[in-house]
Amino acid sequence: MIDEEKLIDEDQMIENEFQALLNDYLNSNHRRKVDVITRAFNMAKEAHKGARRRSGEPYIMHPLAVARIVSKEIGLGSTSISASLLHDVVEDTEYTVEDIRALFGDKIASIVDGLTKISSGMFGENVSAQAENFRKLLLTMSDDIRVILIKIADRLHNMRTLSSMSSTKQYKITGETLYIYAPLAHRLGLFAIKTELEELCFKYEHPDTYAELTRKIKETAPERNKIYENFAVPVVESLDKMNIEYEMRARVKSVYSIWNKMQKKGIDFSEVYDLFAVRIVFEMTPGIDEKKQCWDIYSAITDIYKLRPDRIRDWVSHPKANGYQALHLTVMGPDGKWIEIQIRSRRMDDIAEKGFAAHWKYKEDRIEEDNELDKWLKTIQEILSNPNPNAIDFLDTVKMNLFSSEIFVFTPKGEIKTLPQGATALDFAYSIHTRIGDHCLGAKVNHTLVPLSQKLRSGDQIEILTSQSVNPQPEWINFVTTAKARTKIEASLRRQRRRIADKGKNILEELFEQEVIDNTTFNKILHMYKAENKEDLYYMIGNNDIILPADKKAFIKIKDEPEKKDNLFVRYVKQAMSAIKKPAGEQKVKKKEGEESTEEREELNLTSILQPISKIDRKAVYNLKETNYKKNFIVPSCCNPLPGDDVFGFVTEKEELEVHKRSCQTGLKLKSSFGDRIVDVAWGDYRQYSFLASIVFTGIDRVGILSSILAKLAEDAVLNIQSVNVSSNDGIFEGVFNIHVHSAEEVNQLCAKIAKVNGVTTVHRSNL
Repeated sequence: MIDEEKLIDEDQMIENEFQALLNDYLNSNHRRKVDVITRAFNMAKEAHKGARRRSGEPYIMHPLAVARIVSKEIGLGSTSISASLLHDVVEDTEYTVEDIRALFGDKIASIVDGLTKISSGMFGENVSAQAENFRKLLLTMSDDIRVILIKIADRLHNMRTLSSMSSTKQYKITGETLYIYAPLAHRLGLFAIKTELEELCFKYEHPDTYAELTRKIKETAPERNKIYENFAVPVVESLDKMNIEYEMRARVKSVYSIWNKMQKKGIDFSEVYDLFAVRIVFEMTPGIDEKKQCWDIYSAITDIYKLRPDRIRDWVSHPKANGYQALHLTVMGPDGKWIEIQIRSRRMDDIAEKGFAAHWKYKEDRIEEDNELDKWLKTIQEILSNPNPNAIDFLDTVKMNLFSSEIFVFTPKGEIKTLPQGATALDFAYSIHTRIGDHCLGAKVNHTLVPLSQKLRSGDQIEILTSQSVNPQPEWINFVTTAKARTKIEASLRRQRRRIADKGKNILEELFEQEVIDNTTFNKILHMYKAENKEDLYYMIGNNDIILPADKKAFIKIKDEPEKKDNLFVRYVKQAMSAIKKPAGEQKVKKKEGEESTEEREELNLTSILQPISKIDRKAVYNLKETNYKKNFIVPSCCNPLPGDDVFGFVTEKEELEVHKRSCQTGLKLKSSFGDRIVDVAWGDYRQYSFLASIVFTGIDRVGILSSILAKLAEDAVLNIQSVNVSSNDGIFEGVFNIHVHSAEEVNQLCAKIAKVNGVTTVHRSNL
């Protein structure tokens, strides 16, 4: 029982949090609608009365926290704040959407309804439940984008309080977050939220690495501060003379982004040179264009330091699709270190942190949330116009387009088109118009003829060649990356297939002289031509994959086929049943001594067929064991985990246990889409079974360096090297060892040995 004094303290805590929410709202640029927020809070407080979160705190603290994120960190108004307070009421209590509609009107009720539909089944058994969830999440945007913004806020608070969850639930939620919510927050311009989501995921998935990198960042702070101060002195002196109001500070990269870079480039923490960036945020001067102020600051800096021309990013003239604007440059600092600088106005900085909602802060009058969201929504709807019918494919297609970085290309007339990185000439054709894409014959990139699959780069000028005789082909699906192109090609192929199938149906009906073909005959025709269904059969006939006989009697004859014998499984069952019915003395079997009879062998086979597969306990920790040179788990090739790596288990459809690194991209999708099959695992001690690992090393080539490396590795150890591959070019060599080991620590020790060899410059473990 909770004592009365604690309840009084909790009531005061709830009231304080609500007052903080109102203060956040009243400090914004939205119309003053405190009454509706207060009514929503009172209803939510009453609805969740007595309910508690897993952490033990009153449940109402969660919707209050989500509402504060929505108000203060995303910048939304009273409609979104009220819906945030009520977002769990319909799902968790006896109140209905109609109750909310009666008290708060259609707009708030529809947002709560959308949030309820998304949340239901979040941890369901359906293997594609998460993909369907994501699809519903995106489709609701066509009604009201606030649904997705509140859902992101809800996920952020859940991530901030994830410590109360079991580790398997943590892996599922971090998987969903990294695969869906963090990239989506980035695409919607919510950079601060995206960064925090990634950081929290990393903290829970790799706690030891997170703690170690945090410690190293703290230890190297004095050195970074010195580099920044040496850089800043002449810059401050120059900017002060320009008579502008500004702030300049060094921003350290997030732990997650540092680790990500280490993983992608196979480097150590000490080799990450761009640990921080300098950000200059200036206040807009009335009467002076923002862009001009950005370039004025750019000029002042490049007058002092040498510019690295290949690292200029002009997001001021051409903002990213998520609204991001800034001018990026990299210069050589006084300490001989490259330093990245980001130049932004205060407005650009707010948009970078809060997304499009920050635009509202710069409206002169009190703003209406609904009108602004309508404008925002138009930037998102293209992706939803033709969703792929398969849920998992839809998830990948949308993710590929919403979350990839952009390139800028030009039409022959010089118009700019924005496409995702990796887009092809065929994607470009479909981005102009569906008809141009459907009849695309080829393309000229920078006046040179290229295939449709040619990947484009920023700055390319593309001319599309068309012909009315050309139509989409099945292989075109492999030539495109954008959702629009993929869905248009698939729609065209479906139309073509239907036309061919209709032709095939007419041919078959003409053969049977328009008679109705009975089901028995039709099924035998399907079996004869190995067609799965009617549509496939019609298509095969229409496409001339099947040449029908001249007379329908050829099909009718197959009715008189002799009856097939029972298949092996049916015979096993019949024999087993008859064995059960016969008295033991009547089962006479002639056999040699020590030899199994046919019946005994079949009984053994039957036992193995009928014996149910033992299910893996999803809630218990699964111990990864080896017994008699066999292991009770599978090591997939996507990430090749080693004992000692941060891993999780995934239960396959055959009830086998796959082990994936927590950072594995394939594993990320598994955690997001099949959360109910995620299992916590524990490494054992492996002496019999070995694991294959790959070590990559580079350095300055010299005679005998490979012998030196092998000699160093052989010290105090017997090696089991599967293969060695060494190449040399212009005095630089690169080598790869594929080697059998028993743990990740063993690989680290081998890397440390190789690093000591004279001439070796880098060495790291790599995926095979």
